[in-house]
Amino acid sequence: MYIFVMFAFLFAIGSFFGWGLEVFYRRFFSASNPDRKWINPGFLNGPCLPLYGFSLCSLFALSLIDLSFVKNFYLRQIILFIIMALFITFIEYIAGLIFIRKMKIKLWDYSNQWGNIKGIICPKFTLYWAILAALYYFVIHPRIISALIWLSKHLLFSFFIGFYFGVIALDFWYSMNLSNKIREFAMENEVVIRYENLKAYIKENSKNPKFLLSFSSDKNLTDDLRDYFEKERQKIENLAENIKKAADEAQEKINTIKDNFNK
Repeated sequence: MYIFVMFAFLFAIGSFFGWGLEVFYRRFFSASNPDRKWINPGFLNGPCLPLYGFSLCSLFALSLIDLSFVKNFYLRQIILFIIMALFITFIEYIAGLIFIRKMKIKLWDYSNQWGNIKGIICPKFTLYWAILAALYYFVIHPRIISALIWLSKHLLFSFFIGFYFGVIALDFWYSMNLSNKIREFAMENEVVIRYENLKAYIKENSKNPKFLLSFSSDKNLTDDLRDYFEKERQKIENLAENIKKAADEAQEKINTIKDNFNK
């Protein structure tokens, strides 16, 4: 029972603080947010990112790996952080792939990053995971151990953990209803919806945009999806037209050069 409560505690802590980390990163550092707006990240509406919850549970478990056969202390730490980063990247890949294939939703998009795989994972963010793993191991892990010792002596605190999971369950139910509507629309139009782009579009076009309930709108979700899809289609058509225009201009220049050369 204690093991279950312990990992539930780790998941709750990781999900909440991971959400806060993402909010901070997207506000001040993300290149995809040039206007530096506050953005509520992730699939759920509330302050919870399950990916970070699973990641913290994984980091805790992986930190217990016995690497004593590696004699060099620094090499041992580097190997551990590489294992942690690769494992979390694997979790990220599986989560992203499931949503793309089953829900027709792309929760995040690394397509513009070097070395990306299907826009789900990339070396840059794997490096970030390695840095976070090192930060966890040296700074957070000792405090996590102290927190778990405290939890073992105050199991009544598990009531608050249960309350947090109850809120998450309601949020998950609400978010899945939204996602099923998005999935139906995506399957009808044979597209994959970029979740964050849709969320940003609804926020920009809503009279009363909300930070947590990001899909709250003056219209219903289906109408928002149609408008968003039409806008994205128009952007693609304009891009294709500009590419064709540039190609025609390039071809004219090539023909001019050839004519001058032949003369």
